[in-house]
Amino acid sequence: MTTNDTHSKTIGYILWIFGFMGAHRFYYGRQITGTIWFFTLGLLFVGWIIDLFLIPSMDRDADRKYHAGQVDYTVGWILLTFLGVFGIHRFYMGKWLTGLLWLLTGGLFLVGYLYDYWTLNGQIDELNRQG
Repeated sequence: MTTNDTHSKTIGYILWIFGFMGAHRFYYGRQITGTIWFFTLGLLFVGWIIDLFLIPSMDRDADRKYHAGQVDYTVGWILLTFLGVFGIHRFYMGKWLTGLLWLLTGGLFLVGYLYDYWTLNGQIDELNRQG
């Protein structure tokens, strides 16, 4: 186990169940392939099955790339995935203004929801680097 354990393999495998939609790839900061998986059903399920064996390396890469800190990546991703349309993940990160905006507009009419799938790891990383 690394000292900078930012992402969870358990959550990665849970998201892998929906991996043909790219969920686990977004979680580990692989936005481009996450988007490809989303539109191709995990490369017609072949890439999805291969990813079952790649999750440990994706987890290690995310742990090296992102910084641990006050804001937990796993909590942020769970809140985005299940309550993101209400902006709960933004409230959790201390972004009250955009949290209210998400709450009142359904995640900026769902476009902001996709934006946060692309940028959530970076947003949390920036907050954790600030201390």
